[in-house]
This record gives sequence, C-alpha cells and structure tokens, in this order.
Amino acid sequence: MTNVYTSIFADAIRGFVLEGRALGYKYKKQAASLRRFDTFCAGTGHDRLCLTKELAMRWAEKMPFESDNAQGRRIRIVRMLARYMIRSGYDAYVYPDHLGVSRSQEYQPYLFTERELAGFFKRVDQCLPVRSSPHRHLVFPLLYRMLYGCGLRVSEALNLTAGDVNAKEGVLTIRSGKFNKDRLVPMHPSLAERCRIYTEVMHPVLRLEHVFFPSPCGGKYPERSIYGYFRRFLWEAGISHGGRGKGPRLHDIRHSFAVHCLKRWVQSDADLTAALPYLSVYLGHTGLKGTQHYLRLTAELYPGIVATMDEKFGHLLPGGDR
Repeated sequence: MTNVYTSIFADAIRGFVLEGRALGYKYKKQAASLRRFDTFCAGTGHDRLCLTKELAMRWAEKMPFESDNAQGRRIRIVRMLARYMIRSGYDAYVYPDHLGVSRSQEYQPYLFTERELAGFFKRVDQCLPVRSSPHRHLVFPLLYRMLYGCGLRVSEALNLTAGDVNAKEGVLTIRSGKFNKDRLVPMHPSLAERCRIYTEVMHPVLRLEHVFFPSPCGGKYPERSIYGYFRRFLWEAGISHGGRGKGPRLHDIRHSFAVHCLKRWVQSDADLTAALPYLSVYLGHTGLKGTQHYLRLTAELYPGIVATMDEKFGHLLPGGDR
C-alpha cells in the first residue's frame, strides 16, 4: 500500500521517508506511522508549516488501550521527523530524549577501554588447564578474542564448526545467525594465525562437522559457562561487575568492537555514510538501525570527536526506531 500524505507536513514527511530509504532502511512501518500522524495533523486543522510544541504534545498523549511501547514508537518517529525538518530549514519542536524511551534503550552498554581489554585478555591467557577442563587454556583465549576481534555474538562463536573457520583465507562462515542469516566474516591476520595454531592442536584430524570450541563434555559450551568465566576474568582483571542485568555483559564485548571501529574511522576521516553499511553487514544486522546506534555511543564515549561527527554525520545519529 502506498502511503498518501495530505497535511501541511506532506512534503516534509515524504522527504524524510525518502532520506531514510536512501540510507538503506525499508521504512514501511515508519511510513505507515507517519501517515497516521499526517491524518492527525490534517484533522486538527493545523495549517502552519511549523511543528509546534502544542501539536507535538497532543500527538504524544497516550491513546485508549495503547501500550507504552506503541506510544513510545509514535513519539520517536515524530522526534526523528522533527530533526529532519530542522535540517531542512523548517521550524519544529523536538521531543526531549527521555520521552518515548524503549525498554531496549534502558540498558546502557558497558564500553571497555582498550586498557581494560588488554587487562582482561591478560587474565584469560593465564587460565590454566584442570582435570575437569583440560583444554580451557586453549579455548578461552581464542574464543574471547574472536568475540571482540570479529564482533561476534557469543552464540555465533559457540556454533562454529571446524569447517566454518578458514584460517588460511582468514574468514569465518557464520551460519544461521540472528534472523537466520548466513554471512562471511573476515579476520585480522593475527587472529587468523591464532586460529591456525589452535586448529592444529585441537583438531589434528580435521573433521569439518566437529564443534570448533568443544566443551569438556563434548559438544558445544553452554553460554552460561562462557558468561561465568567472563565474570571471573573480569574480577581478576580488576573490572567491577554489577551482577546480572547491570553489566558488564558478555555482549558488551561486541558493542565495544563496534564503537572502537567507528572511533578509528572518524579519526581517520573515513566517510561513514559509505562505511556504515559495511559494518552493518559485518555484524549481521538486518539494516542500519542497530549499527547506527553505535554512532551515538561513540559520540558519548569520545566527546573529543563529537564536533566532527555532528558536522559530517549528524544526519546519521539515531533518534529512534530506524
């Protein structure tokens, strides 16, 4: 169904949707939500090409039987529209950031510094074999480095088979990742060399179907075991852990990889408009929404590069559901 806009904001809404699609988003749900906003604006008789605070707050009011998440989505898409309007020279009221916050945005990822990561990997490398886990000193140093060096989800690393790791070419094959997507993940040469040495020791007779990181009991490690050791190595490295739900979480290693990558790109004056889709595919995202969130985290963690990011890539900084 083609969305038709008829309010005073019709041109601005169409421009906003076109910009989003040009950046790689499908924008089906967003376009439909903005059609409802467009109908609302037309129904109020608003005829000024200015998104006023009064009109915006009326739209933000909770509707009968509406969930908090649905209300938040309506608020966030209009916040994004308002920012687009301002960039395009219109007058528009922008909702404050605390309005429309989704539950997924409530947890702030713990972003490791490079010094913390060095300390963490030092402790991982000091892990010794024990009778109940005779190969953990081989598995853990490579596993945790792969989580950071390739930005993998822990499930993706644990699901790897020996045939999925091509140390010679330096490429991982991630099969049936999140959203059932397969992808190829290039590795840094140093990580590929670690994989080669590890394979020679752990898989001397190469059987492609065998689990790449086998547990002491055979088969895959459970994620809870990898998380338990993660907490232990954090404690040994002097990095505070607040308990479940408070972080650092194991997934924050992946967040740190993405943010550190973006930081290097910004500092090297790379064109993020062109580079961001590559990072999105590398991480296995379905679109730019998840990847784009890392831009905001990068700006918050490294305020010294905020001016550069705002000047060159302000239009890419997320303000809601993309």
